Amino acid sequence: MKAELIEYDAFGLGEMVREREIKPSELVEMTIERIERVNPKLNSVIYKMYDEASKNAEKWDKEISTGKKIEALFSGIPFLLKDICAEYEGTPYCSGAILLKDNVSEWDTELVKRHKAAGLIVVGKTNTPEFGILPTTEPVLFGPTRNPWDLNITAGGSSGGSAAAVAAGIVPMAHGNDGGGSIRIPASCCGIFGLKPTRARNPLGPRYGDIGSGIVVEHALTRTVRDSAALLDATSGPDIGDPYYAPPKKRPYLEEIRHEVGHLKIGYLTSVPKGWSSNTKVHPDCEKAVKDVAQLCESLGHNVVDVNPEELSYANLFTAFSVMYISITGSSLTYIEKELGTKITEDQMEPLTWLFYKNAVRRTASDYLLALEECQLFSRKIAQWFHKGGYDLLLTPTMSIPPVKIGSFSAENIGKSFQLMSQMSAFTSIFNITGQPAMSVPLYWNADNLPIGLQFAARFGDEATLFRLAAQLEQERPWIDRKPSIHCSH
Repeated sequence: MKAELIEYDAFGLGEMVREREIKPSELVEMTIERIERVNPKLNSVIYKMYDEASKNAEKWDKEISTGKKIEALFSGIPFLLKDICAEYEGTPYCSGAILLKDNVSEWDTELVKRHKAAGLIVVGKTNTPEFGILPTTEPVLFGPTRNPWDLNITAGGSSGGSAAAVAAGIVPMAHGNDGGGSIRIPASCCGIFGLKPTRARNPLGPRYGDIGSGIVVEHALTRTVRDSAALLDATSGPDIGDPYYAPPKKRPYLEEIRHEVGHLKIGYLTSVPKGWSSNTKVHPDCEKAVKDVAQLCESLGHNVVDVNPEELSYANLFTAFSVMYISITGSSLTYIEKELGTKITEDQMEPLTWLFYKNAVRRTASDYLLALEECQLFSRKIAQWFHKGGYDLLLTPTMSIPPVKIGSFSAENIGKSFQLMSQMSAFTSIFNITGQPAMSVPLYWNADNLPIGLQFAARFGDEATLFRLAAQLEQERPWIDRKPSIHCSH
């Protein structure tokens, strides 16, 4: 029975629990066994919450044994939290940072409260780069997370720990967040599904109203489309006191995946428009992936259009976003200084983080607001492009290059490191700027058997179209049976 359960997603396991076919305590025990067996190879889980998880599973066992109807979709389902933004009272919370290695959360964030209300049981926390800055998960504090498809390759960042755990079958889904591609990049690197919701779809409170004027959003990495849809149903919606919120959905996302997709107009890019990055060229593997999936979409009856990148170019965008991204780091570290009551020194953080911090503190409020204005002007341009052209979606490679080797980022070669950041996030950061929902779908593997994710972005507030298309693509070209060399089923 336990061997069979590896094929189930979280939603399917939730159905089994509600039908009394399996106990939450059995699922937690199984997840702990998987972590102990597989995690030493991957280093995806950096804090184990086994006692807490077992106690919560026992509570769910008792609740279910009463015979009353269980409403929560994910009743007693094991889950992992990324160790950034989402806080769980009484557990370590350090964001991969040397500076915060002894920090402990004093409350649950609103999103974690909603995870618990949905029935999820947190079994551990996952690895992240220091403060989530890099698109690879290699913190000095915990060491690198390795990709289950190739242990020498990055799992991506900053949700790399979560992505590797899901791809390896430790859990069917795990928490992630995204400030420049941090859900979609790891999803692409690890061959799983990752959706970045619309700005403010999920809450960030109580610590934050927003982060970086709405650049950062929260959700998850999943094996299946329906898990992502069902979880977003469970967690989305404004919190009391939020500064703004996303447009209300028309119906539950779980219903959307059962609706007909219709005939969509999908534009696609095989090169990076000017201004989106630092002179980034698209790798041939990624270009082939886009053309392959464009043909797939066309075969499904969609109107697929090769977009002239000049239509979407914007000269000052990369510079403006860089100012905003660096400023997020600066504001976070300034906040920590305030909380600690002391100045941060160079030996308390990694070299690349220190460079970001020193760059940030030289910026002025005017620098930030001018950069924000540029990003908002670009957002209007993109919105108008979708509207005037009648486009439903834009298709791009998730990353402009295949996943890179661990150790590719270093303070000794700053130029190379920043170029890699640009190459990995050239297509993803755009939709953190605009706030539009975007997803990475695992539809292509290159000759080295490494996953190449495909990104689809929709109009602001339109996760529904993404979920409908994702469900169609999942049915047409299933990926759930593709398992990496490091997997719990082996």
